[in-house]
Amino acid sequence: MATRLVQINMKAVDDSALGRFWAAALGWGIDSEGPGVTNLEPLGFSYPDPAAVCVDLIARPEPKTGKNRVHLDLATTSAAHQAELVARLKDLGATLADVGQGDVPWTVMADPEGNEFCVLEPRPVYGDTGPVAAVVVDCADPREMARFWSAATDWTLHAVTDEQATLRSSHGVGPYLEFLRNPDPKTGWNRVHLDVAPYSGADPRAEADRLRALGATDPAGMDPSAISWTVLADPENNEFCLLSPR
Repeated sequence: MATRLVQINMKAVDDSALGRFWAAALGWGIDSEGPGVTNLEPLGFSYPDPAAVCVDLIARPEPKTGKNRVHLDLATTSAAHQAELVARLKDLGATLADVGQGDVPWTVMADPEGNEFCVLEPRPVYGDTGPVAAVVVDCADPREMARFWSAATDWTLHAVTDEQATLRSSHGVGPYLEFLRNPDPKTGWNRVHLDVAPYSGADPRAEADRLRALGATDPAGMDPSAISWTVLADPENNEFCLLSPR
């Protein structure tokens, strides 16, 4: 049995406003679980479906500090589309960002709360992903992260080197999950993290134990009695949530 990547969790000072930005950016719909929780998914989507990795925005008062270790790469189909998308995102409230990328063919931007993301130049590999080309995670060891996450989830490893590892759902649809080597150390809790869920009928406790056997750990300072899901950390201490089966 394995989990599946179902969404990314993004903290926001104003989840409603940031949700409106990302819904417009992706062309997705907005749902709300209640005050402080805004969910985004494609129109007509039936959660969970490997065709998309949804976005869950959670209100937190702490402002963003430092570069996020998890970000989205957005797909484009032509140079004109890339330019049009960058212009539209600026109109929505995004800004250009400098994370030391230098002269590159993609455009690095930040959303209205400063969360970095990239608008990629057209790449054939992302031709069928939808608006999100990839969920990208900075890491020290792409090979180790690929080992853990390919075993933890039902995602297939497509390529791995010392610099980058690439996974995609075993169904061959939706965005890619990419691990990029980055020497910057992790500091504090990640403002953006991955959420995974077991398949329907699975035992969440057994799945949490399986993930721990693969190398996941329990972050210090968590009170599991206060939540209905399980918070774990991958081998590089990136927090992720194991949600209830659906």
